[in-house]
Amino acid sequence: MSEDVLAELGAGTIAYIRKLNPEDMGTLFPDMPDTAHVTSLWALLNADGTPIVVADSREAALANAFEYELEMASVH
Repeated sequence: MSEDVLAELGAGTIAYIRKLNPEDMGTLFPDMPDTAHVTSLWALLNADGTPIVVADSREAALANAFEYELEMASVH
């Protein structure tokens, strides 16, 4: 299996949620305004790590996954 094929596995169908650090925001969401004052943010990410949405709670990020009909993967 080529790297390109491997990278596309689960794209658009599988996602995961990750708690973000303020440093992550600039990398994953470069157009976001400064979020240094926010205590916690959660990101819904595509299987390949592409950001889909940022939310202020894990539950809101999970709700977006269900709205987009994404299957959730557990990432440890």
